[in-house]
Amino acid sequence: MATPQSNLPLSGHRILVCRPEPEASRLTESLVAAGAAARALPLLERVALEETPQQRTLVQNLDQFHHVIAVSPYAARRLLEVIDTWWPQPPVGIRWYGVGAGTARALETGGLSPSWPAHGVDSEALLAMPALNQVDGERVLLVRGEEGRELLQVTLRQRGADVSTLELYRRQCPARAEQQLPSVLSSFDPEAVVLLSGETLNNFIALGQNSDHTLYQRLLVVPVARVANQARELGFRHTCIPRNLTDQGIITAVAEYFAVTAGAIPPGYADKPSK
Repeated sequence: MATPQSNLPLSGHRILVCRPEPEASRLTESLVAAGAAARALPLLERVALEETPQQRTLVQNLDQFHHVIAVSPYAARRLLEVIDTWWPQPPVGIRWYGVGAGTARALETGGLSPSWPAHGVDSEALLAMPALNQVDGERVLLVRGEEGRELLQVTLRQRGADVSTLELYRRQCPARAEQQLPSVLSSFDPEAVVLLSGETLNNFIALGQNSDHTLYQRLLVVPVARVANQARELGFRHTCIPRNLTDQGIITAVAEYFAVTAGAIPPGYADKPSK
């Protein structure tokens, strides 16, 4: 028997998903299945970069690296594409890593056996892994987009590693979002907004702050404490950090948040008034 709509975990709630595609549409479908009124409006898109001689050299010399780290599922998928172009099969003897389980699963689709942090989905969690604490004299390849966070590169070099970066894509705000976001905030009036990166948060503010007087009252679903702190420093009052960033993890976190009564915030949430 089908579950009555009123008994679904997110019944009656309006949620805006600002992730890049195809993740935005997939999460939106999952939220709707959980009872929510949900819309997808990506505030970040990824554009694959054309191959350069430097990129080609790094990929052709992939077997010379001890560690290869993909910083996102998209980075992992792009890495598999370029490996497939230049290698009949992935080189052996490399330790592969994903920053989070989702990135690791993307690497696994290419027949790799990656490691990822048992707890946490950010660079800090990855750097805490024992295998990356003793890298003096070893070669590390970071696979990422343009202008990514520098924490991994800086920290691994401080630990003695020879670090190279393979930038395979760039991130940008979709041109259409500038007109679409103010309209959606006004007509759809979401209670919660899914923003799973600091860059997406910045785009949300830049495009919405002059058109939505309740912008800073909305619940933001963010990936890690670092982005939650960034949001609070910018004036947002309510943030929610899922225990994991799977679709079900996001649904569970938002449902639990909406079920919370005043003064009964469960562990894992960062719901504090702004200073």
